[in-house]
Amino acid sequence: MAANAATSTAKAAPEKDPGTSEELLARIVEFLEEEKAEELVQIDLRGRSQIADYMVICSGRSTRQVTALAEKLADTIKLDFGRFSKMEGKAQGDWVLLDTGDVVIHIFRPEVREFYQLEKMWLPGGTAEIE
Repeated sequence: MAANAATSTAKAAPEKDPGTSEELLARIVEFLEEEKAEELVQIDLRGRSQIADYMVICSGRSTRQVTALAEKLADTIKLDFGRFSKMEGKAQGDWVLLDTGDVVIHIFRPEVREFYQLEKMWLPGGTAEIE
């Protein structure tokens, strides 16, 4: 029984302040800039969608970089905010989606991003490209 209790606590998120969606967004953007993600765009979804408060879209130069960015970002969010991120698409590495609840992050290979043009769907009102 004690072993089960130890196992369940090991799987729990670290006790951290989950922060506001704005603090989470700022940390995500900072991380992606530090890790050399390209063509970073943030989109304010508040009042436009109930899926999240913000969306971040960026590109990695290769499948390896896309996957690495997603894995390291998920770890950073877990360590800094105690939040687990749901991740989709990591096995292929063409387009990885991270869902933190308040912020949804899309990391694309450039060709895949150009094909789907996801940001064009969300561009009107509240979009800012980060240089």
